[in-house]
Amino acid sequence: MRLAAAPLLFALAVLVAPASAQVDPSKETPRLEPADLEGVYEIVSGEKFGEAEPTERIKGSTVRFTRDRVVVMDKESKEVYGATYALIPDEGAAGEAASGAKGSKIRMVSKLVEPQDQESTSEGMIERDGDKVRLIYALPDAEAPREFKTKAGQLMFVLQRKAAD
Repeated sequence: MRLAAAPLLFALAVLVAPASAQVDPSKETPRLEPADLEGVYEIVSGEKFGEAEPTERIKGSTVRFTRDRVVVMDKESKEVYGATYALIPDEGAAGEAASGAKGSKIRMVSKLVEPQDQESTSEGMIERDGDKVRLIYALPDAEAPREFKTKAGQLMFVLQRKAAD
């Protein structure tokens, strides 16, 4: 009787397996694209090396994303950071970072004036929720973040999209 039931169990397993292996598209997080980020944002909060950034340091600062560049301006509209960037597909589930946080990996490459024309690369994560964006990244030579919480050598900013003028 055991041998007669084995083919039936195998057939049932083959029929059920494909259905359980299917991914529910409504539960997938769509991949973040550069077009999703384009616009001007105000920095509303920040964190550096595990500590909150003082409000007076970030108040009035803005961030502009284009399809391939990110530029940070201070409250006097002076550029304090500029870089090209690329969103890097994650090896894990769609839109999921290694820690399970929703977001995309980001690589930013800037050119330093001193020393002459040296490139600096920062690795991080970015996520968008409506008009808010969270960006966390490591300074060059620091460990890339795995969650939206800073530690030594890492910075994080929460950005709010500004209304179109």
